[in-house]
Amino acid sequence: MDDEARAGQGTRVRREVLGDAHVDRAVAATTPLTAPFQDLVTRYAWGDVWSRPGLDRRTRSMLTLALLAALGHDTELALHVRAAVTNGVTHDEIGEVMVHTAVYAGVPVANSALAVAQQVLDELTDEES
Repeated sequence: MDDEARAGQGTRVRREVLGDAHVDRAVAATTPLTAPFQDLVTRYAWGDVWSRPGLDRRTRSMLTLALLAALGHDTELALHVRAAVTNGVTHDEIGEVMVHTAVYAGVPVANSALAVAQQVLDELTDEES
């Protein structure tokens, strides 16, 4: 796949997983400083990695939650909790991911991540009402 096709694939997958509103905000906020980073994320994270056939999006979402929680990246975690729900991960499964993360990455990071996840899940529930 050439770079142009990879960028198109990445944009499509990114929109499907994160939603048009998020991607539109990210694109609108792009500056000369951040443009190369946005291109990297779109082409490689979304166009290559998230588009690979070896794992489905649901599984990729759960892995992403565990990794972001373990690394303490709460802002990205909040975004990916929403994406995980979009990809079919249940609220209970998100809780299980955090329990599993606690064993391998530590209780404090999992506790913080669980608080982030709960806040996002509460927001999603409110939006559905």
